[in-house]
Amino acid sequence: MSTFGNHFKVTTYGESHCLSVGCIVDGCPPGMALTEADIQPQMTRRRPGQSAITTPRNEKDKVEIQSGTEFGITLGTPIGMKVMNENQRKQDYGNQTMDVYPRPSHADWTYLEKYGVKASSGGGRSSARETIGRVAAGAIAEKYLREAYGVEIVAFTNSIGNEFLFPPTPEHPTCATNPEYLKAIDVITREQVDQFLPVRCPNDEVNRRMEKLVADYKEKEDSIGGTVTCVIRNCPSGLGEPCFDKLEATLAHAMLSIPATKGFEIGSGFGGCQVPGSIHNDPFIKAPAVPAGTGHPSVQRPRLTTKTNNSGGVQGGISNGAPIYFTVAFKPPATIGQAQQTATYDTDEGVLEAKGRHDPCVVPRAVPIVESMAALVIMDAVLAQQSRAAARSLLPPLKGVVPVAETRNGV
Repeated sequence: MSTFGNHFKVTTYGESHCLSVGCIVDGCPPGMALTEADIQPQMTRRRPGQSAITTPRNEKDKVEIQSGTEFGITLGTPIGMKVMNENQRKQDYGNQTMDVYPRPSHADWTYLEKYGVKASSGGGRSSARETIGRVAAGAIAEKYLREAYGVEIVAFTNSIGNEFLFPPTPEHPTCATNPEYLKAIDVITREQVDQFLPVRCPNDEVNRRMEKLVADYKEKEDSIGGTVTCVIRNCPSGLGEPCFDKLEATLAHAMLSIPATKGFEIGSGFGGCQVPGSIHNDPFIKAPAVPAGTGHPSVQRPRLTTKTNNSGGVQGGISNGAPIYFTVAFKPPATIGQAQQTATYDTDEGVLEAKGRHDPCVVPRAVPIVESMAALVIMDAVLAQQSRAAARSLLPPLKGVVPVAETRNGV
């Protein structure tokens, strides 16, 4: 449905051309400083009209907090947030062909089959406009995670079409098996990613090639897909709820709920299937001491870490304290201006030349959406584990019975 999460619950609302879009966030801890200024940066990174290779729809996407805070402090009550749709152009969809034809590979037909009715303009609820509520909620979750645990979440464009940040080779069939790739994602920051606009691929030469590729497809009234990689650093260990809500399962659920996604892989991913266990296994080693004056002051790190990280920071569905990294695949946007032989809603054959304002590639604007959904997953898992740790802390200590880990950081 339209609600995500069990402890940090987010319900989004709105269609592509209604009056407003937004969300309700329930479960945010009380007492955290929060204003629109904490949320707006991610909204601005997601908004349309950023460059010549994105949709020309001109929206400020200015977020307004409606409830759940007072004097800039969270109350623990539901937080309502709203963004007005200021640049609606429903007339773009009111032409004869768009009324008659479901767009190939779009949700026009499936929404009609499911509900018996659909929004008359744009993608309605299936539009990426819906992700505004996710990004607003994710900014709140991310602020808590950063302040409480020092968590850092950074995503970037990894590929567009046949242009790759780390091209596949016979030795490294996927980027996730390339040691240079793993070194790069360990240190990259969001500020660095945003230096490579409009594509957000953190390599000047590759970024320029990707920009030209997208521009070429836009000029041909066509579209192209690509991938976004995300890394979560300083994530507490012990997060994830086996057996059916393993951390990689909830991350996959979150990422594949984003419009236009078609694939998800974590850690070594599919490339890991091509190496033996003797190479793929991640041996445990003593975690290095955190230098004085660095790291998050309230966070005690695990005693162990792994020498390698083919697991992508998750083992047995539970975070192990190593960086969590994964890649999300996005298909080419379905709405294109080229003439396409297809069928009408009444099953008659014909030709559709779609109208409207659409991205020729969604990948650059998907970067903050991926970061936001990652924050929602980790936030929900943190609150679940905090509850378990609090309940356990009331019991007598276990000694000499089973292996026992010390309680860390409230989780």
